[in-house]
Amino acid sequence: MSDRGLPARLLLGVGALALTAVVVVGGLALRPPGLLAVGLAAVVTACLAAGVARESTDGGPAPLEAAWRTGAATIVVLLFLSGTAALGGAALTASAAALLVVAGLGVWLLRAGRPGGRRPGPTAVPPPPVAPAGPPRPGPAWSPGQSGARVLALPPVATLSTVALGREWLSTTAALAGRLDPAARQAVVRRRQETLDELERRDPEGFARWLAEGPLPGSDPADWLQEGPAAGTAPA
Repeated sequence: MSDRGLPARLLLGVGALALTAVVVVGGLALRPPGLLAVGLAAVVTACLAAGVARESTDGGPAPLEAAWRTGAATIVVLLFLSGTAALGGAALTASAAALLVVAGLGVWLLRAGRPGGRRPGPTAVPPPPVAPAGPPRPGPAWSPGQSGARVLALPPVATLSTVALGREWLSTTAALAGRLDPAARQAVVRRRQETLDELERRDPEGFARWLAEGPLPGSDPADWLQEGPAAGTAPA
């Protein structure tokens, strides 16, 4: 135990004993009607504190906790004032009341200025992410950072399915929006032209409907086409 806090603890102990003695004297000095009035005052203040705590949204104490604390404090204060009146008359009671007001104001200011004086309110939990409707599409076949040699190494468009050709169109659209060296950009443009020619060969009518809708950058032409045979294959 530190020696520095010993005098302060002794003073607090003496003050608590003196307060208890004055409260006991105040309770003995009051007649039954006075004790009943103290009890009614405690009930009223407890109900008010519970209502305030119930309506509060700043994470304060629970209504029941606020009620019993406020009721107990009201009883102690009223009995303390009654004890000072019995011991020293009206002058001592007025001084004690002023002291209680100053002490209460100081405690309130300390609690209001303390960073952790208020309990944090409930934290809002974000809703879980909603899965997109329909089956997920595979990612693009390649990224905008690929070189022209990587584009040339891709399989011929004639060997791809119609769905794969739609993905090829979307991935090349994304690639052109990024940074490409001149050789890679030229290879991507050539690949897109081959993809369009193959899509038109497989389903000219569906391809024409897709063009008539004014294809946007995120429009998949495969959604408008029927699955046609790849080049070099014949229907069974």
